[in-house]
Amino acid sequence: MTSASLARASALALVATAFAAPALAQTAQVDDVIVTAERRESPLQRTPLSVSVAAQPLLSGAGVVDIKDLAIVTPGLLVASTSNQTYTTARIRGVGTVGDNPGLESSVGVVVDGVFRARNGVALGDLGEVVRTEVLRGPQSTLFGQNTSAGVINVVTAGPSFDFGATGEVTVGDHGTRGGSASVTGPLIENQLAGRLYAAVRRRDGLYDVRTGNGPRTETDDQNEAYETVRGQLLWTPSASVSNRLSADFIHRDERCCIGVQQSTGPTAGILALLSPDGGVMNPADPSARISYANRDTNTRIKDGGVSLHTKIDTRLGLVELTTAARQWRAVLSQDWDFTSADIAYRPDDGSWSNRFRTFSEEARLTGSRGAFDYTGGVFLLRETLLRKDAFLYGLAYEDYLGRVLTRSTANPVGLAGYVSTLTGLPVGQSFVAGQGALDTYEQTATTAALFGQTTWHATDRLGLTLGLRYSHIEKDLDARYTNTDGGKACAAALARGITNATLCLPWANPAFNNLSRSEGLTDDGWSGLARVEYQFTPAVLGYVSYARGRKSAGYNLDRAQTNLVPDASTAFAPEVVDSVEVGAKTTLLDGRLLLSGDAFHQAYTDFQLNTFLGTTFLVKSIPEVTAKGAELEGTFRPFSGLSLQAGVVYAQTEYGDAPVSGLPLLAGSRLSFAPLWSGNLAGTYRRDIGNGFAVRAALAAKYSSAYNTGSDLAPEKVQSAFWLANGSVGLEADAGWSIELWGRNLFDERYNQVAFGAPFQTGTIGAFLGAPRMVGVTLRLTR
Repeated sequence: MTSASLARASALALVATAFAAPALAQTAQVDDVIVTAERRESPLQRTPLSVSVAAQPLLSGAGVVDIKDLAIVTPGLLVASTSNQTYTTARIRGVGTVGDNPGLESSVGVVVDGVFRARNGVALGDLGEVVRTEVLRGPQSTLFGQNTSAGVINVVTAGPSFDFGATGEVTVGDHGTRGGSASVTGPLIENQLAGRLYAAVRRRDGLYDVRTGNGPRTETDDQNEAYETVRGQLLWTPSASVSNRLSADFIHRDERCCIGVQQSTGPTAGILALLSPDGGVMNPADPSARISYANRDTNTRIKDGGVSLHTKIDTRLGLVELTTAARQWRAVLSQDWDFTSADIAYRPDDGSWSNRFRTFSEEARLTGSRGAFDYTGGVFLLRETLLRKDAFLYGLAYEDYLGRVLTRSTANPVGLAGYVSTLTGLPVGQSFVAGQGALDTYEQTATTAALFGQTTWHATDRLGLTLGLRYSHIEKDLDARYTNTDGGKACAAALARGITNATLCLPWANPAFNNLSRSEGLTDDGWSGLARVEYQFTPAVLGYVSYARGRKSAGYNLDRAQTNLVPDASTAFAPEVVDSVEVGAKTTLLDGRLLLSGDAFHQAYTDFQLNTFLGTTFLVKSIPEVTAKGAELEGTFRPFSGLSLQAGVVYAQTEYGDAPVSGLPLLAGSRLSFAPLWSGNLAGTYRRDIGNGFAVRAALAAKYSSAYNTGSDLAPEKVQSAFWLANGSVGLEADAGWSIELWGRNLFDERYNQVAFGAPFQTGTIGAFLGAPRMVGVTLRLTR
């Protein structure tokens, strides 16, 4: 059976199963959904803010493993990767942070079991046994660790249990998919000490075929999957009022990612054909073939791990929670910089291009109630150390290609060989020697200290008034060291002859950076918070109006920046501030079987941090004004026992202000990149006993997104048209403790771009990082 027919069979089986349900069976209430969106447990419909919840059955059935998968079950959430999986960015209501500068903090924060992750890409990994995910929309700058300006993804995983349980799972599928996981939980000391252990191994072949030219790359596929992960937990309850949860996790990835395809091929293709035996690029372009060109490695080696201790103490004043966490994440990367099989430029596979985060955080929080007041207050401390090593080295064809690009014309489309030597006066092949280039190191430390508090006064049985404040003090220090291994001799030689050529003196070739060291420091203090009025119109209808101020701290560009060939004196950028107003309502209908929530919002950003690719380097520009306004509607419905449906739609008009932006003429008054006007999802799970100890279950998740631009410069050719994605599964389970499941991802094999980009040094060529194609497979599970 082909993957296409298998996917169709999976979808048809799922539909048939759903329609086999009785017209009406025993009802199942849904109004008992509990969330911790305000750092205390409360029913979803009594939580006056915009939040989407997905629980374990849906997450498992829809194939959600990490935050990137989460978008298919969450309206208004978009997650995309660029030139490397570590550069993964989440966006909510069209607002997010382009991830190619690790010094730029995320607009959407990720919190896993109460521990804040440094960046979205750092949180990209197997989340293990997830109980539920909560996606909070809008600024969350009071209660959730580090400040965020667009939202928070709050992940809650399964903890140790005093009841024994064990599970195992084996998965196989197309594209060479194979893997498995196992977990065990249970008591170690009766009623005092319990443990949980989870481990998983995953493998998958690459999703692209690669043409490697003359190498030295030997791998002919890309975007594969290869990782191992383990999570261990201990729960110690020395008394009825005290519990301690110690967690440790580690993941190791050794994969190839990310490579692009040509969406359109420009006139430089003729030059590339001279420099590579396989043509250098696909000409004409055919992105649907998923064929890429790269003669250099694109390895991604990641080690991510951490430990945390979460202590809960019940006191007369309320629940005291203490969370201490230490984490380290390191990615050693390599890249074919030019995205061709010609040997033009690359980042080597020797550790000279890498990123590392070390974080240590402490949070102390008191949550309680006294009379008419509910309150939460505490302190948050974070020490983050970031080490970035960057390398840009010339390939064998860099000098030849550069000269030809500078001299190509209609009459001579492949340009002149040896032209660079004419400009520099150096012998041919000696201006840009292969293996030479730029080696830079950035060391940034960030220290955060924050006091926060939030209280709700229940003025009457129906009326509640909430005030939240947070004061953050952030200090950042940066030490940057720049080196040109060849001294920038080509640029220097041209300048010495009175020839100023910007292409010869691009940042990585500029001798002004040679052995340059810079140290900077900044302090960023600011208030953020929340004011809200909520009113319980009836026992089933809650309305609220809220104002929130959020902020994202100032920071530094971790890349070379120059103006008129002079290194910029500072690479700092300003903090981002947002003022948000939200009006919403939540209602419970049909005896608790139907939940509906809706809201309208307006978010105004000042000094929005836009990280944009300038053709050679990534630099943050502070955009004076950005607004996001729109409306959201979500519903959860359990019409009868065994069937649960979720649906949501988001309209978000997210635009730049009218002020022109230097170097980016298309931005003024336009919609942001990665900001669809409409997005929505429909998801459901179903389980039905069929007798003799067997049951069938099914899940389906579908996501719609209207058209949006994937380029930070908003070039029209980078627009992704509207598209649908659908994941699903159908399975048979037995009371004997086993189940078998047929699953599919991207069931209808929708081809879409995660990101489209202007190919470096290739006028008219647009590349794209594609979303994953259809994948189907089978999973066998054992449970005890």
